[in-house]
Amino acid sequence: MDENGTSQHIVRREKGLVKNKENKTPKDEKVQLKREVSLIGGISLIVGTMIGSGIFVSPKGVMRNAGSLGVGFLIWLGCGVLATFGALSYAEVGTMIPKSGGEFPILLEAFGPIPAYLFAWTSTVVLKPSSLALLSLTFAKYALAPAYNIECSEPSDLAVKFTAVAVILIVIFINCASVKLSTQFLTVFSFGKVLSLLIIIIGGIVMLAQGHTQYFENAFDGEAPGVREVALGFYQGLWAFDGWNQLNYVIEELKNPYVNLPRAVIAAMALVTGLYMLTNVAYFTTMSMQELLASPAVAATFGDTVLGVMVWVIPVFVCWSVFGTCLGSCFTAGRISYVAAREGHFTKVLAMLHAKRMTPAPAVLLNGFLAILMVIPNDFDTLIDYFSFSMWIFHGSTCAALLYFRYKLPDHPRPVKVPIFIPIIVCIAAVCLVMAPIIDDPKIHYLFAFMFIMSGLAFYFPFVHYKARSKKLRTFNIFLQKLLFVTLPDEVEEND
Repeated sequence: MDENGTSQHIVRREKGLVKNKENKTPKDEKVQLKREVSLIGGISLIVGTMIGSGIFVSPKGVMRNAGSLGVGFLIWLGCGVLATFGALSYAEVGTMIPKSGGEFPILLEAFGPIPAYLFAWTSTVVLKPSSLALLSLTFAKYALAPAYNIECSEPSDLAVKFTAVAVILIVIFINCASVKLSTQFLTVFSFGKVLSLLIIIIGGIVMLAQGHTQYFENAFDGEAPGVREVALGFYQGLWAFDGWNQLNYVIEELKNPYVNLPRAVIAAMALVTGLYMLTNVAYFTTMSMQELLASPAVAATFGDTVLGVMVWVIPVFVCWSVFGTCLGSCFTAGRISYVAAREGHFTKVLAMLHAKRMTPAPAVLLNGFLAILMVIPNDFDTLIDYFSFSMWIFHGSTCAALLYFRYKLPDHPRPVKVPIFIPIIVCIAAVCLVMAPIIDDPKIHYLFAFMFIMSGLAFYFPFVHYKARSKKLRTFNIFLQKLLFVTLPDEVEEND
């Protein structure tokens, strides 16, 4: 009997001892991810992950590189269009290969196990946990600020870290408890994010109605940006749109994915792009370009002018927005290591689901555990910036996979088929976004980031390619399986 079989039967027997209210043993239920994410839930996942703290705190990266207000708005619009093109390209390959895990199953089918493994390795170990850690720290700073402002002091590092860890634990609990509960929370927080931006937009409309249009005059006056500045402006703006690919991570849990995936993508991208454009218009009803660039928190500066005694709602909005993003980030992050483990690329315990709740609890817990470890030092922000450029390597590779499938599998069924120029534009943009920061400011950190990505091969060849097995790891997996009350999905059992 293999390592998973022994413990699996133990879990099966324990599951059979659970009685319902009539003191009867429930019928065996197929162990698999359930399709509990509706169209509204899918839209909420994309919107909730994309709208974070950036649009409230500091959208000035685009304007600094644009050189003028008019060019800045064109770059914001261009970022929305490019993100939409990327999301539509993902919708095509996602409906061709309807598996959770985002880029992983697409890269696996197109280019083989090594690129797929390197994506899973980089995302699981660095990108997703660091994102959750930074978001939780941002939440903690804004949540604690009102209490410390009374004493005219800054929150202590210890208080910020404890609060950040508490946020991560809450997010882990929600995501482990129920997929349906997670999507309900995401819907509530996404609605709150949209409402908060609408309040800012309405404030801007009132200011426009009162004649505050002076900062829009001669909108294109200023030094015209070069190719480098435009590329860096796009790089900054696309950070605000990060999360457009989140629904591909949960395709197996999406109801009627062939219909709901493209609908959710189009609705979410149109909504977020429109909100971002109008929010930026609202900001410039109260401040000039120079004032916006000098502001440490743009939404707070706007609130001081427009909201009056209601200015306190800005930090509340930021906390609300960031918590929702934490929830969505953790929700999708667990699916990467889950699917990778299901394909045999990670240890099998990460491919297991909770025997009753049908959530990928081990994968979610791993993401949360790594995020907590990254909260402790609280001095890795710069390094993560250098790692983050690598995400566009995988975005570009995924759109290149779409082009490869068009050539290699021209007759394969495509429930969604986008015009060919869309993935081509995304591929070109990905190359520019990867190369722009390196050319603009070449530093050894980029080499370290690349070396870390490639270091995943040191684990791939012995444990995935040559299938090396450790008796201690087998014992540890069995222990975790019993402790967490998890078991392999039925389709994995059949293939093992």
